[in-house]
Amino acid sequence: MTPEELEAARDRLVPDVVAGGLRVLFCGINPGLMTAATGHHFARPGNRFWPVLHASGFTPRRLDPSEQEELLTYGLGITNVVARATAKADELSAEEFREGGRLLREKVARLQPRWLAVAGVTAYRTAFGDKRAAIGPQERTIGDTRIWALPNPSGLNAHWTLATMAEEFGRLRAAAGTD
Repeated sequence: MTPEELEAARDRLVPDVVAGGLRVLFCGINPGLMTAATGHHFARPGNRFWPVLHASGFTPRRLDPSEQEELLTYGLGITNVVARATAKADELSAEEFREGGRLLREKVARLQPRWLAVAGVTAYRTAFGDKRAAIGPQERTIGDTRIWALPNPSGLNAHWTLATMAEEFGRLRAAAGTD
C-alpha cells in the first residue's frame, strides 16, 4: 500500500462487525489508515489484536484481518469508540471521544453483548469520563452489558507484550464464558 493510498483513507468510515447478543464486542479506539484503506479492522501488520485473540483462546486459529466476519461465528464482534480514520489516535479530540462514548453506549444498548471490551484504557477513560479506570473489569455497565478495559494492541504499546496481553484477554474470555 502506498503512502498516497493510505492518506486517501483518512476520515473514511469502516463498517462494524456486529450482531445482537454477542459474547464480546471488542471496541478499538478508532480505525487507522491501513484499516480504513483495506476495510478490515486492526489491519496494520504490527497490530497484535489478531495474534492476541488467538493466543488467548478466543479463536481456534489466528485469523487474518480479511477474515473478520468469521468472528461472528464465535460470538465476537468489533466496533470503535470513534468511527473516523486517522494516522494516530492523538489526532482525535476529547470531544470526539466523548461523543464516540455516547454513540457507543447507544450501540451497546441496542446490540446487548454480554461484554464490551474497550482496547485502550485511556480511550475508555475519556469516552466514559472515568479518569480512574484501570485494565480489567469495570464497575460501570450499559444495561446488562459488563465492560472490560483491555490494553491497546497497537504495536506502539510497548508496556504490554503479546504474552501479557494474551493473559489479560484470556481473563476476559474466562469471564465471558462460551456459547
